[in-house]
Parts: sequence; structure tokens; C-alpha cells
Amino acid sequence: MDFKYDVIVIGAGHAGCEAAAAAANMGSKTCLITMDMNKIGQMSCNPAVGGIAKGQIVREIDALGGYMGLVTDRTAIQFRMLNRSKGPAMWSPRAQCDRGKFIWAWREILENTPNLHIWQDTVEELIVENGEATGVTTCWGVTFHAKCIVLTAGTFLNGLMHIGHKQLAGGRMAEPASYHLTESITRHGITAGRMKTGTPVRIDGRSVHYDLMETQDGENDFHRFSFMSEPRKLKQLQCWTCFTNEEVHEILRKGLPDSPLFNGQIQSIGPRYCPSIETKIVTFPDKPQHQLFLEPEGETTQELYLNGFSSSLPMDIQLAALKKVPAFKDLVVYRPGYAIEYDYFDPTQLKHTLESKIIKNLFLAGQVNGTTGYEEAGGQGIIAGINAHINCHGGEPFTLGRDEAYIGVLIDDLVTKGVDEPYRMFTSRAEYRILLRQDDADMRLTERAYKLGLVKQDRYEHLCSKRETVSRIIDFAKTFSIKAALINDALESLGTARLTHGCKLIDLLNRPQITIENIAGHIPAFKALLDQITDRKEEVIEAAEVLIKYQGYIDRERMIADKIHRLEAIRIKGKFDYNSLNSLSTEARQKLMKIDPETLAQASRIPGISPSDINVLLVLLGR
Repeated sequence: MDFKYDVIVIGAGHAGCEAAAAAANMGSKTCLITMDMNKIGQMSCNPAVGGIAKGQIVREIDALGGYMGLVTDRTAIQFRMLNRSKGPAMWSPRAQCDRGKFIWAWREILENTPNLHIWQDTVEELIVENGEATGVTTCWGVTFHAKCIVLTAGTFLNGLMHIGHKQLAGGRMAEPASYHLTESITRHGITAGRMKTGTPVRIDGRSVHYDLMETQDGENDFHRFSFMSEPRKLKQLQCWTCFTNEEVHEILRKGLPDSPLFNGQIQSIGPRYCPSIETKIVTFPDKPQHQLFLEPEGETTQELYLNGFSSSLPMDIQLAALKKVPAFKDLVVYRPGYAIEYDYFDPTQLKHTLESKIIKNLFLAGQVNGTTGYEEAGGQGIIAGINAHINCHGGEPFTLGRDEAYIGVLIDDLVTKGVDEPYRMFTSRAEYRILLRQDDADMRLTERAYKLGLVKQDRYEHLCSKRETVSRIIDFAKTFSIKAALINDALESLGTARLTHGCKLIDLLNRPQITIENIAGHIPAFKALLDQITDRKEEVIEAAEVLIKYQGYIDRERMIADKIHRLEAIRIKGKFDYNSLNSLSTEARQKLMKIDPETLAQASRIPGISPSDINVLLVLLGR
């Protein structure tokens, strides 16, 4: 058997699946090594994809030719577009998925991807020769050689699970941890640390009093994750909500001395924005209740996920507290919540391609870079896979700017600022939210992926058709004249002011009460134009409407982004001995030496670098 590859990907989680698929689809002979082929794409925590900012990342992965969006649409059992009451920059898709079907959908894709081989084993050692990653060895004693290695080991590196005082080695419940690999990497100068995350109790749905909970229905309109998916096929299910109460909190407070988070057993830092229930009652002691979301794990299973009740308290305390919630008074569980500690590597030691600055041809993606979330992992995975292929076969490095994608914001934050807690994406982290909407990820990224060879001809033609149709709608709105006498009755019926004189259609569409759909029936020529659209009509109309209503905001944000690009064009890597620049602050010298930024713009985003420090560098550059 030939154990020589272009690219080896270690770990078949969300980062590993996207990395392996991208490298193989671009033409690299690729091997994906996983501990368990039956856990490919496993959703370790909530079987849900998307959410605020995370949904945008999945749309971007899809626009680049990745598969997370397609797999999510195939296995979705509830879909919702979050933040619809806000502007389109905040709209974020989210789907609850069938956990088991999600795994098998991923496996079907990967097993039928040309150039991709899957090997079930555990990697124990990274082979490094002359500062360059050249292969790996496994616990079965197999040696693989490759031009590039992509490490996506998730929470498995020296993983340690906690339930109360009980500690158990493992990367996930009932799955072994990975040992020795961290040490084989850090001996070459890469810095590692420890982080922790947690997961809630899993509930037997037959023991729940649903009549004591509020239902939360999904939506079944045209919105999907993938720009290429067909309508959802699985049965769409309900979720439910309820609240904790003071009785619950009192039991939890009494259990705090046995909590690994508060008795010193866990030393590492967990995700700030996804805290355990015990952290919530300590951080918000005056809050009488916390909301819980009960979510199905699959189309046919009785297993339910209790979102909002992540915990590592002893089992008896978790159960006693939950039984004080009226809907859970007869609760039966499949397994308790637990916390897990694991190794990660300092992401400031990475390039924007996600290649290590220290070990050539070693790429890292996902939770090993200090992030949390399937979506953040998948976004890193596809970038690492693309660049691993490029390293093997030549070409310009592929990176995304902060004004091009949330994935670009994510990676720039990691390599520029580093992490001191598990990194989670939010819309607030992006300066250019109106440019990074979920509806136009294909417009932003698919052409770039097509030029890489990652997106095929049919998908590119679909993009061109959509772009041309959207432009046709906007051009019509800009040029079509409306006469007041012919439209005023319609305007009044739609709750907006009558016209005193004629105007262009686009002026009406800029009114908040007017949409393309509700005005088209009153303008026969416009309706005739829309009736010609046969492919994804609703999606095209929404894209056109967003551009019409928000064009001023989009133009203004683009102008700001273009100004920042001037600093991005000023390359400073290798031009300064920062330690000798006494005109910089001590903190600036230390931070610049550590990060060694590529451009002046990247330097300006490093915490501790002041505008005056940037001005000093500009003066020294003679600008």
C-alpha cells in the first residue's frame, strides 16, 4: 500500500472534513486520518449549525465550495433565520440537525471524493526534518509521508473530562484521547496551552412534560445554508423553551464546592460566551432565572439536548437541580453534562494561510487554534486545505481580508491578537458587517473559489446567472418611472404616503413599507420581469432588495474598507528590528517582535499597539 500523499489531514471533525475535501477537490492526493470512521463530522455538543455570525461563516464555506452547508441542509430538522427584525447585516441562519444523519451525509461525500483516502488510526508523532513537516506515525506503527500536514485534532490532544470530582481521560464521551502528538509538536518551539469546554445533559424525551414548556417552531421558507441545495427533505420538528428558578439555583449553589470549575480542579479557561450553568449563577447572582432550550437530536430518536445547561457538576446535583424545573419533574437522562480540558497551540505562531511560522508545511485548523464552534472550525479547515494544496503544487497563498469574509476576520483575529479563552465569532467582531451579509457570500467568494478550481463550472454559471438577474431587477427599478395617479391607491393600501408627483421605482422601494413582492402586483411591467425568473426566484429577489435598500450603507462601508486597504498594502515584515526601535513603547516592541506582522494594517490591530506606534513606523518607512 502506498503511504505517500500530497496532504495528510489529522482528525475528521468539521475542520478536518473541510480541509481534506478542499485539498482533494483541488487535485492533491489526500489522506484523512481519523480515530473512528463512524464519527466523521461528529457534532460533539449541540447538533446545530449556524447562529449569529456563525451562520454567515457556513454560507462562506459553501460559497468557497465546502460542504458544511450542503450537509446541514440535507440533515436539518428545524431551520430558522435569526435576527429578522434587524437589518440584513445581522440576519443569521441556524439549523437543528439530525446528529446521526449528519455523520453519514459527510461520510458519503468524503468516500466519494476523488483523490481522497480515509485511514482509521491515531496519529502519535509528527515527523519534522530540517524544520519542515514531512509525515506522521500512528499508534499502529504506520508511517505516512506527505508534502503538507493539516492538524485538526479538536479536543482530543491530551483530553481530560470532568464530572464532579471524577476525571476521565478522553477526547469526547466514550472516545479515547490522543497522546504524544502535542509533545512531538512543542519540542520544535510551538507554544501549547490548555483550554476547556463543556456540554449539557442529554434527556430522554419520554420523561418530559412538554405541556409545561413553550414551543419554538422553525421556518420552512426558501432560506437554506447552501446556495446549491434543494428544499429540506426531513421532517421539521419543534424545539421547546423553559426557565430555571430559585430552587434550581439553590441546589446548584450548594454543589459549587464539588464543581471542577470552582474547586481548583480545572485550571484552564472556558468560553466566555457559552458559560456553564454554575458559572451563570455565580456571575449573575441576582438573576432569578435562566432560559433553557430543549432541542431534538434527530428525526426519530427520543434523545434531546438541553441548551443552556452545560455543566460539570456531579451527576446527582445536575439531576436534582433539573427536577426542580416543572417540565423535568420526572426527568430521565441518557448521560450527564461534563467539561473537557484539551491542548491548543498559540495561533499567533501561524501565518494567515494557517501554516505554522515555525514548522514549514504544517497547517493547524479548528479548536487546536483556540477556537470553539463547528463553524469556526470548518472555516479554518477549508482555508488550511486550500493552502496545503497550494504549498504542494504552487500558486499564490489564499487568504481572505476582513472586508471579504467572516472567515477573514476570524483568522486575522487569531494570528494577530491570539486567544486567552476559546474564540467564538460574533457580528460585533467584524468592522464591515454590511459587506459580509449571509445573503451575498456567493457574490463575494464563489468567483475566487472558481479561479482556484475548487468551484466547478455549473456552480460558477449559476452565480453568473444570479448576478445578471439581480442587476436586471436593480436596473429596471432605477429607470422605470412611476406616475402618482396610477400607484397612489396601492401605496395607501400598503400603509405608506401617497405621491405628489412621479418618481422612479427605486425611490418607492427605498421606503420601509414597500418590498419588491408587495409592489410588483401593482406594476405589470415589473411583475412580468419577475415572472421570468425561474431559478431560486425568492433568493434572487431578496438579494436585489437588500442591495436597493442598503446601497448607501454598503457604499459608505466599502469606502472605509478601501481606506484601510492602503495600510494593508504597506508591507513591513522583515523591515525592522523592533527591539532596537526605542521610539516605540516597550509593549509595542514586545508585541511586534512576537507577532511579526505582515502589513502595517495587521500591526495596527495588535492589542497594545497605539496610533502613535503606527505613526512611528510610517515615519521610519518614509511615508
